[in-house]
Amino acid sequence: MDTGTRVEDRHGLRLLRLDGRTTVVATSDDVSDLVGGAWAAGADVVVVPVEGVAPAFFDLRSGLAGDVLQKVTNYHVVLAVLGDVSALTAASTSLRDLVRETDRGVHAWFVPDDAALDERLQRLAASRAARG
Repeated sequence: MDTGTRVEDRHGLRLLRLDGRTTVVATSDDVSDLVGGAWAAGADVVVVPVEGVAPAFFDLRSGLAGDVLQKVTNYHVVLAVLGDVSALTAASTSLRDLVRETDRGVHAWFVPDDAALDERLQRLAASRAARG
């Protein structure tokens, strides 16, 4: 991972945070790099600002969103897309449905801000603690 990343711990979870200065999710291979970076850092969650996600991700016809979500699910890494996607979801019913469905799961979240991210992290940490 490049220098635009930092590792932080919150609620007993390790986060790999990207700064969003560059697009880091533009291809399926990029997701493999993110997963590898998460594993190298011992991170439970990768946080990518919405600015670091290629527009093709939000165009569901491109297949990029499906590839990304499949990889994070297969490799048991949580991907949190941080930032406001409301304009994008307002313009696409399919994207709105995808965001709603993914937010119900545990492998990918769309969170508008750090407070919402913190809430999801607390819930994830509590569910992991309950499982023992």
